[in-house]
Amino acid sequence: MEKPLDAGVLPKRASPPPTGYGRRPSDRRRPGTRRLMRQLLIVTGFVALFLFGLLIFQIQGLLESATLAQAALACAAVLTLFYTAFSTGLNRRARDRSLTALQALCGTAILLWVIHEAPATHIMFGPYLFVAVAFGTLRLPRAEVFVLIVLALAGFAALIGLHYFQRQDRGLLQAESLHLLVTVLALPGFLLLAARVRYMNDALLKAGARIVTIKQTARRDPLLGCYNRRYTTAALEQARRSADARATPLCLALLDLDHFKRVNDELGHLGGDEVLQGFATVVRSHVRRGDVFGRYGGEEFLLILPGTGLAAAFDIAERIRAQVAGHRWNRRLSRPVTVSIGLTQYQPGESVLELFSRADGATYQAKNSGRNQVVVDEPPTATDPGAAV
Repeated sequence: MEKPLDAGVLPKRASPPPTGYGRRPSDRRRPGTRRLMRQLLIVTGFVALFLFGLLIFQIQGLLESATLAQAALACAAVLTLFYTAFSTGLNRRARDRSLTALQALCGTAILLWVIHEAPATHIMFGPYLFVAVAFGTLRLPRAEVFVLIVLALAGFAALIGLHYFQRQDRGLLQAESLHLLVTVLALPGFLLLAARVRYMNDALLKAGARIVTIKQTARRDPLLGCYNRRYTTAALEQARRSADARATPLCLALLDLDHFKRVNDELGHLGGDEVLQGFATVVRSHVRRGDVFGRYGGEEFLLILPGTGLAAAFDIAERIRAQVAGHRWNRRLSRPVTVSIGLTQYQPGESVLELFSRADGATYQAKNSGRNQVVVDEPPTATDPGAAV
């Protein structure tokens, strides 16, 4: 007697455990266009705040309207260039695809030009520099951040000298020099905090990558890369509930490799693992988006086909059977590797255990009828809407 199904877990069959372990390579991708666009959108927000600050200076009579208009046009032109570079892929030719350093240089140039035209706006230099450093610390190497800081400070120092040469205003010279001094004195502390933030950010990214790896490992069979038993049985229960809620068809196929003990006897366990890996590769080539293919145990596998009627599911199962039979297996095998497949369609209201039991019965029938075939268990009430995704 099989024990009743508990919480969507299928009964455990007597199958040998996996004989090998592997490691799935992590999927490391460089930042995509959407991510870069989001970064540029944040920059656009800072630019808007910068222009709003200039507007306040203009309202107070400390900045001419023409200078404000020219600064706005310059910011719009620079942002347009960056948006164009990201949307067309021109940024991919640069070593730093985010173009963060170039964005900081353009922003610094615009700010220094505004300060040159309106000396009262020099009080914006320090806060701007801190924002630029914080923004660049998370995305640029330390050497590049240091170079940007030196260039910005040198530019501001040169501007102080130019102002005094043009205006001979000792009060302005004193105010701007004090601003530069305070900025330089505050920078070490700010850089230390920025470095700590970068360290925490890197640690969070690494921890996130480990969590993703752990989740993938918990869902995948370590040898074959397909889903493992735990995830597959949970997915079957979820598919059953979805079929009930949406009144859509659901089919389940149980795939069992024929004479797998003979394969292990002829090739050894390592050779048997290679056969399992080849079989999983063949099946995955026929799995569509939304289908779930997982290892049930040993040489037995489940293929869940949501939104798929019995006729379409049979075509998929038959293609898999034919591909396995025609696959080039190890030449040391005395006979080609084949698979017996039991297929059935979910009936509304039945349990996962009942669905699995019918697929299991069809698989045994395929085994007893000569193997290397697909046997369908079609209850008298089964209907085939013919839905195939």
